[in-house]
Amino acid sequence: MSIRQPNNRVTSAKIVIAGGFGVGKTTLVGSVSEITPLTTEAIMTSASEGVDDNDMVQDKTTTTVAMDFGRITIDSDLILYLFGTPGQTRFWFMWDELVRGAIGAVVIVDTRRLADCFAAIDFFEHRRLPYLIALNCFDGRQHHDVNDVREALAVSPNTPIVTTDARSRESTKQVLITLVEYVLTMRRAGAGAGVGA
Repeated sequence: MSIRQPNNRVTSAKIVIAGGFGVGKTTLVGSVSEITPLTTEAIMTSASEGVDDNDMVQDKTTTTVAMDFGRITIDSDLILYLFGTPGQTRFWFMWDELVRGAIGAVVIVDTRRLADCFAAIDFFEHRRLPYLIALNCFDGRQHHDVNDVREALAVSPNTPIVTTDARSRESTKQVLITLVEYVLTMRRAGAGAGVGA
């Protein structure tokens, strides 16, 4: 699917928002969506004890059990539809359907719990879906250097790593713009390689 179309027609694109449990996926979709976001939040019960590790997010009382959905108009001819994935492994069976037709993904990372994002990164790399890493600064400050995070995650030097505050509309909007620009750059590079082959 082309991100841009000629003749000033409006183009829509699907973006997946992923990451571990409690990293800010629902918050990001809600902060940037221009419509009331659809969320499938459920109250966490004692049944999740020992299954969901909420040591680092002890105030979390709800969890996504299917997906989050929002929409943002980037400019007059580009609308992004956002699909937030559930973070717990027991809901990963839905991921294949959620990513169908997506142009790219945002992997939200809490640098205090880097290991929680490994599965999402592996998922998108295996499917060759472009993604970027968004370091969610929960308390307004960055806990780790971007280069240290890149090395710890062992991602390509070309994969964008940005910082964000998932509560801030402007901050999360910039993350989405960065992802779209990255996808366009990759597609242009792929087209150029195809022409020269």
